[in-house]
Amino acid sequence: MRFVIVTGLSGAGKSQAIRFMEDLGFYCIDNMPPALISKFAEICFQSSEKIEKVALVMDIRGGDLFNDLFSGLETLKETKYEYEILFLESRDEVLIKRYKETRRKHPLAPDGRIVEAVKKERDLLQNVRSRADHIIDTSNLLPRQLKEQITDIFAEGKHYKGIIITILSFGFKYGIPLDSDLVFDVRFIPNPYYIQSLKKFTGKNDDVKNYVLKWPEATGFLDKLKEMVAFLIPNYIKEGKSQLVISIGCTGGKHRSVTIAEQLYKTLAEQEHSVVIEHRDMDKDAKRGK
Repeated sequence: MRFVIVTGLSGAGKSQAIRFMEDLGFYCIDNMPPALISKFAEICFQSSEKIEKVALVMDIRGGDLFNDLFSGLETLKETKYEYEILFLESRDEVLIKRYKETRRKHPLAPDGRIVEAVKKERDLLQNVRSRADHIIDTSNLLPRQLKEQITDIFAEGKHYKGIIITILSFGFKYGIPLDSDLVFDVRFIPNPYYIQSLKKFTGKNDDVKNYVLKWPEATGFLDKLKEMVAFLIPNYIKEGKSQLVISIGCTGGKHRSVTIAEQLYKTLAEQEHSVVIEHRDMDKDAKRGK
């Protein structure tokens, strides 16, 4: 299991970092008391649901509880649980400007000057910083650039390319999926529903698939769809998008949309994108006794 402690200066971007790590599949908890580290690690390792990646944010907001960080880490080491520390920081003037712009109070200066609080926090965290495995200075980083650095450090395997893609087939008669980023209507393709020998099967069946893909309008559309998605993905990644839902719909979500979705999924998987597929309405007619 990969166990990461995320800490650093207030205002340096820990909240953004933890969101990006969540997108990478980390189980994330913000502001956990350090004294609970070893107990939480034990729960994760013993859980029946395998938790492979954990990120815990611990910082000065914990007050006196934060002083337990080193003892908590020592307990982890004694129990043979490995961990990494990610430390985020920025220049003093950048941190002060961020607090001025957001009008938030620094945890060490609820009623005092931010400049003094920043200096005090930097001194308090010096020991933690010296033990960090990864240090990121966010002074000059845009959110997407911070995401790129987080991804470079914590994305495992070559299959992650900066975006998680969901291919979702659906039936228009059941409504368009609310979380769709792109929606494509394939009701113009001849419908296997009206072929008696194919009606009861789904787009995952070879006969249905062959029927759908034998039409020039289907293969032509699929070629253009692949070309468009290939153009869009790197541009979405460039702008910092971490998830993309591509919805493909036909009338009932059973035949044509399933076939096209499966073909697009196969192409993106072969290109080593992080991609999943879901057929929302494929079995609804069967469940309704139709």
